[in-house]
Amino acid sequence: MQTARRSVIPYPIARQPWGMLIPLFMLVLFGAAVLYSAAGGSMTPYASSHLVRFSVFLVMASIIASLPRELVRFLTYPAYIVVLLLLLAVEIMGRVDGGSQRWLDLGFMVLQPSELMKPVIVVTLAHYFSSLPVGMITSWRALLVPGAMIGMPVGLVLLQPDLGTSLAIVFGGGVVLLLAGLPLRWFIGAGVAAAAAAPLIFYFGLQDYQQRRILTMFDPEADALGAGYHIAQSKIAIGSGGIFGKGFNNGSQSHLQYLPEPHTDFVFATMAEEWGLIGGLFVLAVFSIILRWGLGVARTSKDRFSSLLAAGMAATVFFYIAVNLLMVMGMAPVVGIPLPFMSHGGSSMLTNMICIGALMMVNQWNRKAPRGGLSGEIS
Repeated sequence: MQTARRSVIPYPIARQPWGMLIPLFMLVLFGAAVLYSAAGGSMTPYASSHLVRFSVFLVMASIIASLPRELVRFLTYPAYIVVLLLLLAVEIMGRVDGGSQRWLDLGFMVLQPSELMKPVIVVTLAHYFSSLPVGMITSWRALLVPGAMIGMPVGLVLLQPDLGTSLAIVFGGGVVLLLAGLPLRWFIGAGVAAAAAAPLIFYFGLQDYQQRRILTMFDPEADALGAGYHIAQSKIAIGSGGIFGKGFNNGSQSHLQYLPEPHTDFVFATMAEEWGLIGGLFVLAVFSIILRWGLGVARTSKDRFSSLLAAGMAATVFFYIAVNLLMVMGMAPVVGIPLPFMSHGGSSMLTNMICIGALMMVNQWNRKAPRGGLSGEIS
């Protein structure tokens, strides 16, 4: 029976990780349905472009998945330099929108380079630590170069200003540093130092609107019509959905325009109002499947570069999911992090599909790798 199945299904199709891809397709279609409702019962402008973008980026992810390991390693540092130069170009001639300077108008498209840095920093650090002798990983020299690799783009992104994206870059890079074997006490020390410096950062390092977002997280009702409006309306939408929701295309919070950004940052609240707890559990289940698969790819990798790359990409997707869900429930400041594969937005879809493509790529490497233990550099 197995031989017959191989003869019917072409190998390039059969080798794909359908256990992850099918739930992903279901989530994207579900997201399109939510966006259809957010637009008042219309495929335009959100749902149709959402599906088109996913289709285009799925092709991109398939191309990434076919890349050989040697080519990826060869292109890693040049890619980091190019994206870093793009971030510098944003500061010089970037487009300003909503008080932030984050985009480059290339004519045929508007690019947000900071989004590209999220997966690029992961592959760059994975390459660096896979080339570093194991005996040097616990020395301070192992932290200087990676610290600069993370610090330069984070500094440029903070100038835009974009706190959410800078935190995403730090998180993805930090996960790679931790899994690479840097001493745990360094991370504990960094956490203590950050906690001690938090008041200074809050008062002297953050913009006024960023300070209001943080204060609002603790007491959104104190300014329910001002800084706390987003979180207050999001909680109302989620709570009013109950167990089964109000029904498809029957959400009053989004249709009556009480809920801000119902198609981007607060798409989960839009969904929860209409689909209730059942819809929320479905979304969480699909995310769990995707993340579990990604971590499985990292665990089964046969070399350090592949393992760190896969774990970092899975961590980047996790950051999007965790921060967005905490944000819409009022447990984190509103930092403009969209929900992967459901929110309307080309930049976030691009980043997350790069992560999916990279995970599929490592999965292909694992299939071709000889059996054996985890190693460092493999020629």
